[in-house]
Amino acid sequence: MAGNSKRRGAMRKEGTKKGMTIGSGGQRRRGLEGKGPTPPKEMRPGHPAARKAARVAKATAGRSKVAGNRRKPGDGETPETVLGRNAVVECLRARVPATALHVAIGTTADERVTEAVQLAADAGISILEVPRNDLDRITGGALHQGISLQVPPYEYAHPDELLEIAAESREPGLIVALDGVTDPRNLGAVVRSVGAFGGHGVVVPQRRAAGMTAVAWRTSAGVAARLPVARATNLTRTLREYATAGFMIAGLDGEGDVTLDEFEMATDPLVLVIGSEGKGLSRLVRQTCDVVVSIPMAGPVESLNASVAAGVVLAEVARQRRAR
Repeated sequence: MAGNSKRRGAMRKEGTKKGMTIGSGGQRRRGLEGKGPTPPKEMRPGHPAARKAARVAKATAGRSKVAGNRRKPGDGETPETVLGRNAVVECLRARVPATALHVAIGTTADERVTEAVQLAADAGISILEVPRNDLDRITGGALHQGISLQVPPYEYAHPDELLEIAAESREPGLIVALDGVTDPRNLGAVVRSVGAFGGHGVVVPQRRAAGMTAVAWRTSAGVAARLPVARATNLTRTLREYATAGFMIAGLDGEGDVTLDEFEMATDPLVLVIGSEGKGLSRLVRQTCDVVVSIPMAGPVESLNASVAAGVVLAEVARQRRAR
């Protein structure tokens, strides 16, 4: 019969006959299926991006005090790049949290570059020698003098954290809120004053206001490492929540209801609201305040810088609390 010949070369090899055969039960097919999408580079062990992410996490791990799970690094902001030899050295001296120091190959190593490299090494910051063309690309073509410092986005606290921190303190709560202050140097100076006079934190709006950039951190003279700065999506709503929690809301404006000499709320749990450099307090924020305070002027000057005004009022609040 055809196909049944026993002569050499006329027989089918075993397993090649058409029809039902013993198979693998689908095991081979399942073995060839994919194992899911490739994980992001930040999650691959040994990948440079994973090591960088670990360094960033380590640099910011000690900053969260209370309810750290509510903190969001930078709220979507990108890392900041500080350019120039003087600016980089000043940031490193102020212990601004940084992830990498970039130095262009062939850069003349003057005393500022030498100090920057030494400070970065002491702080455990990665020091990377890169071609000048690469540094031009990293800095977007801006003048960098052969050196730049990469700073991760600031890790803001949640506004509720400040209430928790104040509740744990033996002193009445003291929080400063900034309403539209746009100069990061003013923000840094306010943070420094709040830390100096026993405050528990600073609140800034999420939009149309200065954030905790490297400039603000540097101006705070290191206080930003110890004092939480919270970012409020809606400052008016946050102030109302603070009022519900038992805080008195006092705005600071040149046309106040009372002068600083008549200010009697200093010994109560207090939120001091500082207006912007030009427009002062916004309408809704002013309506939320229990009282608006003005600083009496002895000379012809009409107003003070926002950070200076904050320092004057905070000093008076601290004096009254010591005297009670």
